[in-house]
Amino acid sequence: MKKYLELYQYFRERIRSGQLALGDRLPSIRTAAELFSVSTTTVENAYFALQAEGYILPAPKKGFFVSYVQKPQSDADSRNCKGEEPYGIMYDMMSGNADPDSFDIKLWHRYMNSALRQEDRLRSYSAVQGEEDLRAAIADYIREKRNVITSPDRIVVGAGVQSLLHILCALLPEPGTVSFPDRSFEQGIGTFRSHGFAVHVKDRDADLIYVSPSHMGRFGDVMPISRRLELVQYSDRHGSFVLEDDFDNDFLSPARPTPSLYTLAAKDNIIYLSSFSNVLTPGIRISFMVLPETLAAEFRHRSEEFAQTASKTEQMALCGYLRDGHIAAQIRKIRRRYTAKVRTLYQALQDFPSNYCYIGENGLQIRLSVPFSGDLSVFRTHGLSVFVDRYENDTLELILIPSAVPENEIPDAVAALKECLTT
Repeated sequence: MKKYLELYQYFRERIRSGQLALGDRLPSIRTAAELFSVSTTTVENAYFALQAEGYILPAPKKGFFVSYVQKPQSDADSRNCKGEEPYGIMYDMMSGNADPDSFDIKLWHRYMNSALRQEDRLRSYSAVQGEEDLRAAIADYIREKRNVITSPDRIVVGAGVQSLLHILCALLPEPGTVSFPDRSFEQGIGTFRSHGFAVHVKDRDADLIYVSPSHMGRFGDVMPISRRLELVQYSDRHGSFVLEDDFDNDFLSPARPTPSLYTLAAKDNIIYLSSFSNVLTPGIRISFMVLPETLAAEFRHRSEEFAQTASKTEQMALCGYLRDGHIAAQIRKIRRRYTAKVRTLYQALQDFPSNYCYIGENGLQIRLSVPFSGDLSVFRTHGLSVFVDRYENDTLELILIPSAVPENEIPDAVAALKECLTT
């Protein structure tokens, strides 16, 4: 292995494990070269690789600083018994976790209790592909919501997107090439790499093209219809699969229709992927994918190689929840709540001495550019969790997601942010 890759992996593992925390400064290039007995060019290449993948950011005349926070591996709420976030965070404007009042947990308890009373079903393992009645309910749901018309036998259920990606990697003809729009989906990239796929970025010349049309990149831009049509036509001509991750589509305004790639495609080469975690609550780990017939047939033929990862009880509860029509009201509720929070935050930021401040296309995030020449660790010490997109030339660019902050605490969060920027 090349020396710079060894150094890159050394720092990456310490950042990912939390040994190097947000805002910590890395050794200077010259100091690192002396510590590790390598050339300064080797260190520069390692730092550039870390910077390209979002682990560190350079601050001119100050050095390189950690810009990455390791998130919990599960989607469950990581708050401790006192309701505090890791690292003493009081205002989480980075993770996109759920609002405490965004989901009627008592209603969900009713469906869970109903599932637990079905003792005969609970004495057996869940179907590998997912419970049949849930897959039928999902087929009805996505046909009405996204005009994705499919039969239940082409739907595969799993506990989270990553578990489904492992299945998909095993079903694809052979480890080839997969293209991502950027490097922000680290777990997805890691999954494909672990299965032997060569990962490219912004390269459509691949066997599988991974896109999230309703949340492109870290800032959540929405793919226009012209690009959607261009992508499905390109993939048809070149024989590529397209993995359409429909992340965040539920939060888009119904006044702005965004047809799915699955609906637009003339060829059966779109893999449709979605999850209920961000619509309900992150603790409910149920995702699903709709496979092209060739891959669905391969799954059925090799079903003994796979295991169902989603809770059977939760699958049964979700089936009842969907069939009784609660999902539509839930989507309306969280869309109103989260977009209202973003507007409240946007208004509170108007007196900031910013270069620019605007709401992202999906309505869930704010991009803020402000003058700044301090240490990034100041945010953590003030109880703030923010995503640093860029820090250079005494300018700091942040992406703020207020979904996990109670709306009445947004003014306090903004006051803490202002103190960080003026310290």
